[in-house]
Amino acid sequence: MTPFLIAGLIVVAALVVWVAIQNSHGQRRAQGVESQMSELRRDLQTMATAQAQSAGQIASIGQSVTQRLDSVTKTLQDGVSQSAQIAAQSQTSMVEQLKNSQQALGDIQKQLGAVQLAGSQMSQTAQTLQSILGGAKTRGTLGEVTLERLLEDCLPRDRYERQYRFRSGEIADAVIHLRDLMLPIDSKFPLDAYRRIAEEGEEARRAFATAVKNHADVISKKYVLPDEGTLPVALMFVPSETVYYELLMTSDAKSLPLDEYCRTKNVVAVSPNTLYAHLQVILMGLRGMQVEENAKHLQASLAGLHLQLEKFSEPFGKIGTHLKNAAQSYTESEKRLDKVEGTLGSMLGVNSAVQLELPSDESPLLPGVNKQSA
Repeated sequence: MTPFLIAGLIVVAALVVWVAIQNSHGQRRAQGVESQMSELRRDLQTMATAQAQSAGQIASIGQSVTQRLDSVTKTLQDGVSQSAQIAAQSQTSMVEQLKNSQQALGDIQKQLGAVQLAGSQMSQTAQTLQSILGGAKTRGTLGEVTLERLLEDCLPRDRYERQYRFRSGEIADAVIHLRDLMLPIDSKFPLDAYRRIAEEGEEARRAFATAVKNHADVISKKYVLPDEGTLPVALMFVPSETVYYELLMTSDAKSLPLDEYCRTKNVVAVSPNTLYAHLQVILMGLRGMQVEENAKHLQASLAGLHLQLEKFSEPFGKIGTHLKNAAQSYTESEKRLDKVEGTLGSMLGVNSAVQLELPSDESPLLPGVNKQSA
C-alpha cells in the first residue's frame, strides 16, 4: 500500500506546485502593473512641473494618462479573472485527482484482500497435501491409486492385474499380461529425499540418488523373474512429475545418470505422463496380437473348410460321373427313340395308303389271304 500512497502524494504535490507557479505568474503580472503605475506617477509629476508651460500639453497628457490607466485597469481585471479561473480549474482538477486516487486505493485494497484470501487458501491446501503425503504408507497408497487409474483408463480389465503375488511371495503393485509374458510395475515415491534437496543441497541430492538406485535394485531383484513368465524388464512408476524430472537430471557419484543406472538393472523409470504413453503403445501391441490371433483362427477355419472341400470333392466327382453316364445313356436312348418313332411313323404311313386302295364293301384282308381266296 505504501508505494501507491507515495504516488498519490506526489500527484497532489505536483498539482500544488502547478498552482503556485500560476500564482507566481499572476504576481509577476501585478508587479508589472505596479511598475507601470509608478511610471505613470512619475509622468504625472513631470507633467505637474510642466503644467505651467502648456495647459494644452497637460490636457493631452491627462487624457493619455487616463487612457493608459483604463488599459492597465482592464489588463489587471483580466489577469485577476484569469487567475481566479485558473485557481478554480486547479482546485477542481485536484479534487478529481484525489477522488481517483482514493478509488484506486480502494480497488488496490480489495485486490490485496483477495490475494491474501487466495494465499490463505493455498496455504491450507499445501498443509492438507503435506499432511496427506506425510507418511510413507500414504504416499505408497497415492502412487498405487494413480497407477490403478492409469491402467483402468488405458487397458482392458483382463489385461492387467493388481497386487500380483510371485512364487517367492513378493507382491508387485501391478502386472500387465502380454500373451504368455508379464510386465511388472512397482510404484516408488522418494518424496522425503526430494524435499531435502531444496534445504540441504548437494548432500541431499546424493541421498536422493542413493534412494532411487536402491529402489531400482529392489525392483530388479524382486520382479524381473523370467522363470516365472515376466519380461526381462520392469517399470518403476514415480507418481510425481517433479520428482521424475529430478531423477532425470540427477547423476550418482560416478556421474552416471540415474535413469541410465535403472536401465542397467533392467528397470525403466516412468512418470504419469510417460507411463500413459507406454500404456498406449502396449495397447496397440495388444490389439496387434489380437488381430494376429484372429488371423490364426481364421486361417485354421479356412484350413478346416479346405479339408471339408477335399472330402466333398470325391463324392461330388462320383456324382458327376454318374450324371455324365446318365446323360450319355439318355442321349443314346433319345437317339433310339427317334429311330423307333421314325420306323413307327413310316409303318403307319404305309398302312394308311393300303386302306385307301381297298373297296368299300370288302373287308380289309391281308395281302396273302386275298390272293389265296381269289
